[in-house]
Amino acid sequence: MHDIVQDYYGRQLQHSGDLKTSACCDISQVPAWLKPLLARIHPEVLARYYGCGLVCPPLLEGCRVLDLGCGSGRDVYALAQLVGPTGEVVGVDMTDEQLAVAGKHQAFHADSFGYANVRFLHGYIERLEELDLRPGSFDVIVSNCVVNLSPDKDAVLRGVQRLLKPGGEFYFSDVYSDRRVPDAVRKDTVLYGECLGGALYWNDFLRLAQGQGFADPRLLTDRPLAITDPELAARTGNLRFFSATYRLFKLDGLESACEDYGQAVVYRGSIPEHRGRFVLDKHHDIEAGRVFPVCGNTWRMLHDTRFAAHFDFIGDFGRHYGLFAGCGGGLPFDVAGAGGEGSACC
Repeated sequence: MHDIVQDYYGRQLQHSGDLKTSACCDISQVPAWLKPLLARIHPEVLARYYGCGLVCPPLLEGCRVLDLGCGSGRDVYALAQLVGPTGEVVGVDMTDEQLAVAGKHQAFHADSFGYANVRFLHGYIERLEELDLRPGSFDVIVSNCVVNLSPDKDAVLRGVQRLLKPGGEFYFSDVYSDRRVPDAVRKDTVLYGECLGGALYWNDFLRLAQGQGFADPRLLTDRPLAITDPELAARTGNLRFFSATYRLFKLDGLESACEDYGQAVVYRGSIPEHRGRFVLDKHHDIEAGRVFPVCGNTWRMLHDTRFAAHFDFIGDFGRHYGLFAGCGGGLPFDVAGAGGEGSACC
């Protein structure tokens, strides 16, 4: 599969217009605060961009960030402006042609930004241990429509877990399917190159993430993908594909379900570009100044990470009230007649 991806992205695709689907192309609206950053990136870097989402989480100043499958470096150069001169962004990619474009314009961006804080490495995202990267040394790891291209996604998540600092996060956009992709689609070279053949069934992704220690994956955004080429659409049959952005936190103590400890948070409105509200994920849109009840996992995701200074925290883990309301699941037992007569055991 590596040869297929290297050929497709290194030689067959010369710009984003060569793509046959919307899977590996960001068609979502770019937020106003990000547009000035993109305007400072070299046109050739932008032309070779094939991402499926935005991977610029808030509050990155001074952070050390790793971009998996960085390609021509668009996200690296955007993130470089967010981390600033005291931070660093490292890009990893296996495609020589893409890395050549990224590296060719390093001096251009250093002159534009007023500092040099990026570097690029040739490597494979499922073999991160082979690179000169210190374990536990990154605050944030990002990836944009690349994990689906890896033949060993479990190894990717294992490497991410190894490189993140405690409290760090993997913030990434990728392509998922509504069911397991059959072999005929997975082995189709064009569909694989278009980020569809290697897409994970969403529930398998959750299992992989949890198996590598990311106990509570949080979905941030999602959108359905259109296969605009009629021939390719026919080859995918009834499969449905989605672009989705997840964030996975490396935190001790996260539970497999959202448990209620009577906790709440108050957002101070102090994160730049997010003064009025902070969106942790699709179900946690936290308005500034308002008491917002949270489960224990959400409390930890805010209290034990770089976001802590921007919240006031109410409560602790001293008392448990059961499953947090509205988070799925529920008491599996029939409560009708509870407390009445009945057999004690059998």
